Amino acid sequence: MTQQGVRWTADQVLALAPDAASRTAGSKLGAAGPWSEAGSSDEGTVWGLCRGSGSRPYQTVIDIADSTGPAYTCSCPSRKFPCKHALGLLLLWAGADGSVPRGPAPDWAEQWMKGRRERAAEKGTTGGASGTASPGDPEAARRRARRRAERITAGAAELEQRLADLLRGGLASAEQAGYGMWEETAARMVDAQAPGLAARVRELGAIPSSGPGWPVRLLEECALLHLLDQGWLRRERLPDDLAATVRSRVGLPGSADGPPVRDRWLVLAQYDTADTRLTTRRIWLYGAESDRTALLLSYGAAGRAPELTLPVGLAFEAEVSAYPGAGQLRAALGERFTPPAPARTRPPGLTASQAAARFGEALRADPWLDSHPVTLVRVIPTPDGDTWQLADADGDFALPIVSSLLSRPGLWRLAALSGGAPVTVFGECGHRGFTPLTAWPEGVGEPVSLC
Repeated sequence: MTQQGVRWTADQVLALAPDAASRTAGSKLGAAGPWSEAGSSDEGTVWGLCRGSGSRPYQTVIDIADSTGPAYTCSCPSRKFPCKHALGLLLLWAGADGSVPRGPAPDWAEQWMKGRRERAAEKGTTGGASGTASPGDPEAARRRARRRAERITAGAAELEQRLADLLRGGLASAEQAGYGMWEETAARMVDAQAPGLAARVRELGAIPSSGPGWPVRLLEECALLHLLDQGWLRRERLPDDLAATVRSRVGLPGSADGPPVRDRWLVLAQYDTADTRLTTRRIWLYGAESDRTALLLSYGAAGRAPELTLPVGLAFEAEVSAYPGAGQLRAALGERFTPPAPARTRPPGLTASQAAARFGEALRADPWLDSHPVTLVRVIPTPDGDTWQLADADGDFALPIVSSLLSRPGLWRLAALSGGAPVTVFGECGHRGFTPLTAWPEGVGEPVSLC
């Protein structure tokens, strides 16, 4: 099926926007007014001329059927990707009101598509040739891995001593010492090439004086950090899957070495988190035939959106390979066989009580897990004092919604979609509560992203 078979929704188009400003600007260009010579092809190419501030209109072309995701070009000077003109043209095309008729592509659009096809063919040829290149020195790689493991072991032993000193002196000393002590300890873990340990130490530093009950939270996190330390120091005695999980949590890089699973994958959710150095994009997929949920991670430099974009509600056929580790859902996206297209598929759901039990089972495989993906069926978003919860429509169990979402628009979109009636919600169930990411109304309806 070509992309022309089923149109995208406006939400799926706007999910491609690199930031909120682009989303707003693109929405304003989603009408026929500024566009001329807009058209589309059966192969999934969309083009158009957009009137701008200059004397010549901007030439915009989009390849929707590209198996690696939508590709764009525009003659505007914007450095954002996709630019507002590409978003506006996609919105115009998604409207299916005849503003983007099918027809032959103009020369300027055809030239860009021809160049893409030639580069893809050249890449495939050189890629095949590069496969015969000699690998790096495996003995040197083993020596580097051994030296890094020794540094991590030294760092873990030092961290154990720091935790023992903290507990010996009492948790109140953490409040008096301030954040500097934790930052210095985290820096030592970075020196030990254990970024996972460093990140958890920094999280510890934010707990003292963070509100009522902070000593209990600090003790819990210290216990989990101690468990991770001991897991590393005794990794040779652990089962292979749990040892792989410990290596991942400590911060050692891994590779997706699981057997490729070919399936039709539904995009359940996509959202970004950012710090001063990196933007991390999380994309949740569901395999209709394998009944598997997989997590794709994509990264971009600070202030820039990652390249991989898969709007919610689209489905595509592809191979996915899992990373090693007990209970790990992270996977790598392999070869894609069809372009993403809207789908009516929904994952099977659980009740709220079953979802809590599922999270408990996941913790047995990975004690450091913050949350686990689940789909809730027939739940109603319900206010509970100053908080909200997702209550079973047919039972007496409810899951609290994480407090960080109470001031975000996604919660109000969920409440409006429900209107007091049951809905299906996909999200992450964890010890802090449930984070709703996507929702479907009862019966037939398009998914609504809550991110």
